[in-house]
Amino acid sequence: MININGNLLEDDKALLTTHNRGYNYGDALFETIRVNSGEILFWEDHYFRLMSSMRILRMQIPMQFTPEFLQQEIMDIIVKNGLSNSSARVKLMIHRVSGGLYTPLSNAIEYTISVSDLQSNFYTIKEQEYEVTLYKDHYVAADLLSTLKSNNRLINILGGIFARENGFDSCLLINSNKMIVEALNGNLFLVKGHTIKTPPLADGCIKGIVRTQLLRIFEKLPEYQLEEASISPFELQKADELFITNVITGILPITKFRKKNYDTKTSKRLLGILNTRVRLGD
Repeated sequence: MININGNLLEDDKALLTTHNRGYNYGDALFETIRVNSGEILFWEDHYFRLMSSMRILRMQIPMQFTPEFLQQEIMDIIVKNGLSNSSARVKLMIHRVSGGLYTPLSNAIEYTISVSDLQSNFYTIKEQEYEVTLYKDHYVAADLLSTLKSNNRLINILGGIFARENGFDSCLLINSNKMIVEALNGNLFLVKGHTIKTPPLADGCIKGIVRTQLLRIFEKLPEYQLEEASISPFELQKADELFITNVITGILPITKFRKKNYDTKTSKRLLGILNTRVRLGD
């Protein structure tokens, strides 16, 4: 079942008009959320990121869009899909109400919530090879709009096709200043000795939820020096580790870039700490 504007509908009856602005103009935002056994992970971070993004895009935030209201909307669709005791991926999509470029534009919004099941209640790291390359056909703009989870993901789609056609697992995206921004499927972290770097939001990376969690974790790990700083492509082959973060996978180690093979020791340690936060509800 799918939630469309508060109405729970069967999949085959959940229809959107062809005038939908998300479909026509990419005028939409989304949150990908993980729910474990009826508990929404990192809900406060998701909620405030969504509210901030809606304000940036000048979308009208309905009065009922409180954390409690949206949380209940998510849990209702989880229950209706029989996923209360398992893990689920939730996609909350916000789009401006229908209207064309040449008609008066309203800032009012509509929303949809869809769910699918996941296999594990906790984050795991699979012992597998994961090779990436640079995607250089198109660049990410180093500006505020690039940090939002909008439904304009053409560069990710084209990068994914490039990776598949050339035998890679993912690609790293570059901004117009030729700096590494993120991976196709999440934020990027680089480990060199006791220094851990991740690109700053000013470089155009998504303000990821697990990225935010790790920044907080590093504040309590004095043995690491964290830097939110630009990463040049030349630094990649000097790194000890590279890993990708997103809210569904958690931490995904990169094992190879060009002729460089990477360790996964730090990734595994951080994943254990992240899972502890999940269990404790931090």
